[in-house]
Amino acid sequence: MSDSKYQASLSYSSYLKVNELLELQKPVSDGPEHDEMLFIVIHQTYELWFKQLIHEFKRAMVLLNEDKLFETLAVLGRIRTIYKTLVAQIDILETMTPLQFNSFRGRLESSSGFQSSQFRKVEAILGRRDASMSSHFDPASKDFKEINELLNKPSLWDCVLNHLSRRKHDFPKEVLNRDVTIQYELNPGVEKGILAAYKTDPEASLLLEQLVDIDEGQQEWRYRHVKMVERTIGAKVGTGGSSGAQYLITTLFKPTMPELWSVRSQL
Repeated sequence: MSDSKYQASLSYSSYLKVNELLELQKPVSDGPEHDEMLFIVIHQTYELWFKQLIHEFKRAMVLLNEDKLFETLAVLGRIRTIYKTLVAQIDILETMTPLQFNSFRGRLESSSGFQSSQFRKVEAILGRRDASMSSHFDPASKDFKEINELLNKPSLWDCVLNHLSRRKHDFPKEVLNRDVTIQYELNPGVEKGILAAYKTDPEASLLLEQLVDIDEGQQEWRYRHVKMVERTIGAKVGTGGSSGAQYLITTLFKPTMPELWSVRSQL
């Protein structure tokens, strides 16, 4: 097939699979309830953004491993902008009142945000190490396999520290060679190395500030998510039997790259 024939056959709708996309919103409530469409569209959009986050994080880690710092900065800047979009979408979801949500909530049955495999993958890339992260998925499923693969690979922060080490910044060998399947904990030696990088390496400082933006974005999204759940269902048990807002509160203010925050009082 010639290029001209191919281009003539490709339209906006066929390239983006618009017709298929618009068939994916299937309310289950009677009527259906007006606000269920908003709930579905927002959460499907979240899943698309999570897919893009995973795509961008993986690219950033490849670039870091190749020591291509400036290309990495561009990708990290895009990631931060995606986080801003994730947070902004909560404003739309909060236009739905508790009564409006309750009009179809019972139809969600056992479905829960805990079952978002893509968000679990984002958490794994950012360094969360918890065997229960894949517990909501069938052990034979693709999601279960992919989450556990990420739990056994270096996190973004691991890639950053190794990149900075190759830039001649000093970090403890036991951290650089650590077991990446274990939850990372703040390390005074890493804190010292990060402080030195800030003070002596302007290019590394740009990288670290981009990472602060991303870590802040992750925490900001979690906070807004918690407040949205609180204002929608209060202290009720979450969908799927989860503990709802009470569990989400325990995830707040836990940075994924802790030395970026602990070092700031020393700058």
